[in-house]
Formats: sequence, structure tokens, C-alpha cells
Amino acid sequence: MGLPVRAALLQSAKGPFVIDEVELEPPRAGELRVRVAASGICHTDLTYRAGAARFPFPAVLGHEGAGWVESVGEGVTDFAPGDAVVLSYFACRACSPCERGHPAYCQRGAVANLSGARPDGSLPMRWRGEPVRSSFFHQSSFATHVLAHQHNAVKVDAAAPLALFAPLGCGFQTGAGAVLEAFKVQSGQQLAVFGAGAVGLAAIMAARVAGAARIVAVDLSEARLELARELGATDTFLASEPGLIQTLLKRTRGGVDYALECVGSPTVLRQAFDVTRPLGTCGLLGLPEREGTEVSLSMLGVLSGKRLMGILEGDADPKTFIPRMIALHAEGRFPVEKLSRPYAFEAINEAVRDMESRAVIKPVLCMNGGVES
Repeated sequence: MGLPVRAALLQSAKGPFVIDEVELEPPRAGELRVRVAASGICHTDLTYRAGAARFPFPAVLGHEGAGWVESVGEGVTDFAPGDAVVLSYFACRACSPCERGHPAYCQRGAVANLSGARPDGSLPMRWRGEPVRSSFFHQSSFATHVLAHQHNAVKVDAAAPLALFAPLGCGFQTGAGAVLEAFKVQSGQQLAVFGAGAVGLAAIMAARVAGAARIVAVDLSEARLELARELGATDTFLASEPGLIQTLLKRTRGGVDYALECVGSPTVLRQAFDVTRPLGTCGLLGLPEREGTEVSLSMLGVLSGKRLMGILEGDADPKTFIPRMIALHAEGRFPVEKLSRPYAFEAINEAVRDMESRAVIKPVLCMNGGVES
């Protein structure tokens, strides 16, 4: 018999989330049952909600969870009931990419993270007697309790503000990791960030940590550009500015060492590539709205030595990078509280509307007594 828990069910693409009771299986080998304190809402959740990824419904989404371990399955040795954890993406920890230190590119990751099922295809939640997609990123954290895996859970201090740290598992990790892990930006280098959302602003904070000499932010919103300046951007530009690319090339004396596309737009990716200097690297972080989306690039730009790098999860290992972000926060150098706004779990649809309208950067759902930070 499963444990009765509450979950935000999505019954169809573009539909509202409906909070209802579901049954959650006991943890299997390697798994943890986690009482969720909070879950961030990520752009990826909204993309899957829109049906762009042909995700089957009904489903429980959410992949930026944090909470407390309630019970563990067979073979779990590093976690115990009562532990506070931040949840991230799943990686098998045994395939070639994982062994080479790149778990974001795990050979089992696409199925385990994006299918809504466990790696073996099973589903841990049942709704009205029928199984539902409920292992999104091996967590489906839009619920009061979830089953995660020891491979995608990171133990944190028992007194950690979990509502504040929940988004570290994906959005903030993606932006900061791209700068510090994938690019390994060095002191004195130049970075341009296209899109000042949660991912882009995390990248800007990380660039300041790295000592970048010039940090350029481009966005549609002057309010977000103002926040970008507060967080470390040295130069800001509205995306609608005429002659933007020429202005950026002139300001950076021929282009930046690194550029990040954080929107998922072919047009914006081309802009980011065009302002990357020869031998520089342009990174793609944004998830496109449609499968099969393509982009055109200058062949001469590629021949000049420019590189285009696709980056998943910041190419960061959550087991080490989440503690690094927490340490930077403790030092006052990664102030994620300036990006987040807490919402009651029952207000999930309001939180989604606010995110879609760009009224909020990172909505965080709080449940089970999660402290609103």
C-alpha cells in the first residue's frame, strides 16, 4: 500500500496544475523517500508543461526539490532519516561520461531525467489507482513527498534554509556551473550573458566570483538589467537596442572570450555566437520551445576558431558543486535570495503565471513547513 501524499498533477499540456492525493511507493534499492520542504520552478518545467517535449500526461513535474529524508531503500549508506537534502539531476555514476567527471551527460540520463519514469521505466506514484509520470529528474518535486535516488541527492546542513537552496539543484547550478565548470572563466576575461533570468543571473554572479574583467548582460527588461548590475554585470544592454551586435563588438574590442545563450532562441544564439571573439567559446544553455529547432551560424566565424558548446546542468557535478554554491552564499558572493520569491504550494498556478509574465525570476513552492526565505 502506498503512502498518501499531495501532488500538483498536470493532466494535459498547457493545463492548470491540480493538487490532489496520490499514492507514493516505498523506496526501492538506492532510493530515498524525501519529505519536500520546497521546490523551485524552472523554465524546463514550463517547457514540458507546454507539451513541447511530447511528455505524456497526467504527470507530476518539478526537479528543484529540497527536503528531509524520511526513509531509505536497500543499499543506501550515505543518507539516513532526518538528513536535509537538496535534489538535482540523476546520473548513474558508472558509465563513461560519469566516470570521466561529466555526470550531466550520463548515458542513462535522458531516460532517467526526462521520461518521467525511473531508469527501468517504472512509475512511483499512482493517482486514482493508475500510475502517473512521477519520476521527473528522479524526483517530481511538485509534491509533498517524493522518491529520489542517492545519486541525485546532496546532503546539506540540518539548519540550511531549504526554500532558498532548492533551486541550486538545476537553474542556479546551470548558470554558475557554465561559468565556473564548463568555461572555467579566468580573472581578466570577458563574458556576455544573453538572458537575465535565473540561469543568466547565476552566471553573472559566478563570473564576478571568477574575477571576470567585463561581464555583459543583455535582456528585454531594464528592471532585470538593473538587478544584473547589482549582481556584478559591468555593462548592460536592452536586447531591442539598434545595432546591438556592433555596439557589443566595439565595447569589447572585437568580442568576448565567452558568451552564454540562456533563452533557447535561435536568434539569440546567433547573437551570442557573433559577439564571441575568434578562439572564444559560445555556450548554449537555453532549452528550445520545439524539438528540431535549428540555428544558422557564420561558417567564417567557425573557421576563425570560434567554438559552440552545448552545456547541460552547467557541466557540474551536484555532489561537489551544490556545496560550493552554498559556501559562496555563506561568503556573501552568491546571493540567490535576490532572485527568489516564495509561494505556498497551493499557489502553484499563480507562481507559474508570475514566472511566465516575468514578474518573478525564481518562484519557489513551500510545503511541509518549508521556511519561506
